Amino acid sequence: MILRQFLYEPTACASYLFGCTTHGTLAVVDPHVELVQAYVDAAEARGDIVAVFETHVQADHVSGLPDLAAATGATAYLPAGAKVDFPHRTLEDGERVELGNTVVTAIATPGHAPAHHAFVVADRRRQTEEPWLVFTGDSLLVNDVGRPDLHAGGEDPRPLALQQHASIARLMELPDHVVVYPSHYGGSVCGRGLSGHPVSSIGFERRHNRALRHVAAADFADALLEDVPPVPPDQAAIVAANRAGAAVSR
Repeated sequence: MILRQFLYEPTACASYLFGCTTHGTLAVVDPHVELVQAYVDAAEARGDIVAVFETHVQADHVSGLPDLAAATGATAYLPAGAKVDFPHRTLEDGERVELGNTVVTAIATPGHAPAHHAFVVADRRRQTEEPWLVFTGDSLLVNDVGRPDLHAGGEDPRPLALQQHASIARLMELPDHVVVYPSHYGGSVCGRGLSGHPVSSIGFERRHNRALRHVAAADFADALLEDVPPVPPDQAAIVAANRAGAAVSR
């Protein structure tokens, strides 16, 4: 299995090319519009990008999903309820996508957004379908969790904060060894105390993530809604563009 991480420093976004090189079936998670050609170039000679996964509709940057799908013919996968206006395949909680020996399982993790998935990955070349890594999107971050207000639509974000608590509990059911690859790192407006280190593990976050100190759902939600940073510039335009599958000036 191949895995390549792409970091976009202006918005502290992380995206990933991964998949099965035996069968030449590759995928990208949470692509950034500025890196579309970089994904295509990285996939060259290793296989074809046949799938593009979006953990949720992004609010801080323009997604590269439409451009990447158009350039490669890949299938776009989004969580059920994402409410986008372009061709895609909806993934339900627990649904699997097989990329040769690489198996991707969707886990519904609403909270940062009402429709949000994490993607658990296993590699059959290791003679097991035990989880190896998880792309957590903006749900579980390194030393934080995703803020719940950006997708609240002007309503009280507390219900989403409570959903985030339940979603993090689901992710904490994964084994300690599972590697955590989030979609943001230190400098992103999608959290408050993100580490500058963009990779972690379930076990390390279980022990040291500041947001997970609050066990009770109410306490967790209270803490998550304190000192929320300003919303990203042009948030409404970015969300509208990502729902329509169209770029905005940037």
